[in-house]
Amino acid sequence: MAVRDDELPYLRRCVELAAEALEAGDEPFGSVLVSGDGTVLAEDRNRVASGDRTRHPEFELARWAAAHMTPEERAAATVHTSGEHCPMCAAAHAWVGLGRIVYVASSEQLTSWLAELGVSEPPVRPLPVSAVARRHRGRAGARTDRGHRRVAPAVPPAGRLTRPAPGSGRRGGPEGGGVFP
Repeated sequence: MAVRDDELPYLRRCVELAAEALEAGDEPFGSVLVSGDGTVLAEDRNRVASGDRTRHPEFELARWAAAHMTPEERAAATVHTSGEHCPMCAAAHAWVGLGRIVYVASSEQLTSWLAELGVSEPPVRPLPVSAVARRHRGRAGARTDRGHRRVAPAVPPAGRLTRPAPGSGRRGGPEGGGVFP
């Protein structure tokens, strides 16, 4: 499954939110929760500079969805995000029963960029969403694990938020961007 043209405005908004986070002294991540009919329901940016390292936008949107949406609405919704969910956020996404995840940069791509920049590794191992979460479908308890589908080439954020994939000679790379599931 590929990123659809009608999803690009949501991804652009994620990049804008990531830029806002960076300008506020946070790490550059932003996310938008979109209903099954395409309505933007909620959005947030990273807020970890407060000292609470769990203040990821994907986690906040999962909490918001649990409080404001029915299970059916959550399953039909899509989380658009600047970076693939970390394990904490992927677990929250799965526990709440949210639908698709569409992201600009993969965990693999982000890890590569951080290593190139000499940034130390985080305390939690970066894993692909598919290694953490299963997609909930249908009635409660019914699950499928259809795996992770990547989009190539990536559509990386613009400007200072990105770095070229090492040795690629281009922006992004086949390891970046994607849709789950």
